[in-house]
Amino acid sequence: MSDSQSSSSSSSSYDSASLGLPPPNVDGNHRPSDDSRSLSQGLNPTVSRHWRDVFWLLIFMVHLTVVGLALGVLGLNRFKTKDRLNIDRYTMGFLENKDGLTEDYWRFYAVAGGVGTVLGWIWLLLLGSRATQIMKFSVHILTTYLAVISVLCFWCKQFFWGVAFAIGASLQFLYVISVIDRLPFTMLVLQRAVKMVWNIPEVLQVACIFMLFMLLWLALWSFGSAGVVALSIGDSGRWWLLVVLSVSLFWTGAVLCNVVHVIVSGMVFLVLFHGGQEATSMPPKPLMNSLRYAFTTSFGSICYGSLFTAAIRTLRWEIRGLRSKIGKNECLLCCVDFLFHLVEFLVRWFNKYAYVQIAVYGKNFNRSAKDAWELFQSTGVEALIAYDCSGAVLLMATLLGGLIAGTCAGVWAWIKHSDRVMMVGSTAMLMGMILVGLATVVVESAVTSIYICYAEDPSLINRWDSAFFTLISEKLHQRLQHRSARAREVLSHNIDYQIQEAGTI
Repeated sequence: MSDSQSSSSSSSSYDSASLGLPPPNVDGNHRPSDDSRSLSQGLNPTVSRHWRDVFWLLIFMVHLTVVGLALGVLGLNRFKTKDRLNIDRYTMGFLENKDGLTEDYWRFYAVAGGVGTVLGWIWLLLLGSRATQIMKFSVHILTTYLAVISVLCFWCKQFFWGVAFAIGASLQFLYVISVIDRLPFTMLVLQRAVKMVWNIPEVLQVACIFMLFMLLWLALWSFGSAGVVALSIGDSGRWWLLVVLSVSLFWTGAVLCNVVHVIVSGMVFLVLFHGGQEATSMPPKPLMNSLRYAFTTSFGSICYGSLFTAAIRTLRWEIRGLRSKIGKNECLLCCVDFLFHLVEFLVRWFNKYAYVQIAVYGKNFNRSAKDAWELFQSTGVEALIAYDCSGAVLLMATLLGGLIAGTCAGVWAWIKHSDRVMMVGSTAMLMGMILVGLATVVVESAVTSIYICYAEDPSLINRWDSAFFTLISEKLHQRLQHRSARAREVLSHNIDYQIQEAGTI
């Protein structure tokens, strides 16, 4: 057992040496800001890292190959010629067979891709001057936009989608109301994150390049999806195929977004650690080395984490918002607490802060997530993270971008092919979300890196922005006091209840 522990420890130290950083903080205490930190020689390309989560790397590559071939076949089957590959012979006689060509629907997806790309580039261009206004606008307009789309769906007699968007608008409204008092602090954190990434123009260029790569895959994906929409297998068959393709696209888009996350996190961490890009201790070619690690040794960890992290994080936001507004309804509170503790357990193993640990130390995903969460809990920073809603605000901006792209494609589809409008609109919305998400993930990466650095060594944040350091330190003190007061209140309530029960007996 001790041999395995020492091996694990040496592996961690070896990987962290490749970034020129001290070993990870395994005891949970803040590292002292002594002269030994200046001995770091930065990113050392001669030191190799271990490959992590190789199984998930292979699964992702096999999935990408199979889905790519399927998309090509489905799109080509009805491209310029109906049933070019004679797929209809397997459905003839028991399912509907309508006329339709791939190019009839592919153009709608082209509109969604173009709108999503433009919105993503606008986000990046306005990041330094109007990012805060864009995020505030997204928070306040998203509920209204969802409600308007719900009304339009009812008007078009799409009752299922009308109810779905109405529920989405209600949940969005309830969530914003539940966290309205947290938004000033959230905007403060986002402003500082924007300040950080705006001073590292290389990461903005990375986001633009990855958006172009995503567009290439989306061209193939939309080609196949357009072929599915035109396929003669009935509405239920088309919907099932589109759901499978959408899950595949979600995973692929999440992987690319998280590759950007790892690259940006590594860059931001290095800038904070070394005191700026101009520091003499800054390693040579840090961006290229981060890019190399993200696509080689750490790519399996990124593929693995991308499957689960987004869903668990979104569920956690909703449960936290609901839990804070329940009041004293003990039955409902008990049910929500059960879900809350279940999600908290999952968050320990699947959280976005793992990507910073992956970028810096090269660990596998589960260990990175666990170490990050234990670091936050041991230093109390978890209370600050729970209060911050920056991830939710950025998700709202991403959702709004996707909805705009889906609306543009859906309106045109309704004019030309009104019976396929929801198929085209919903899948086009996913395309827009992924493209805008590649822009917003740059800011989210900076936020996660700032929190990791603050938990590892607060002096790094103090050296970077002393006013921000003072504000978040005060907020952390307030949140810890709030938690202590709540714990005392719960304990007092339990003691009183036990005394009443004993008196009754």
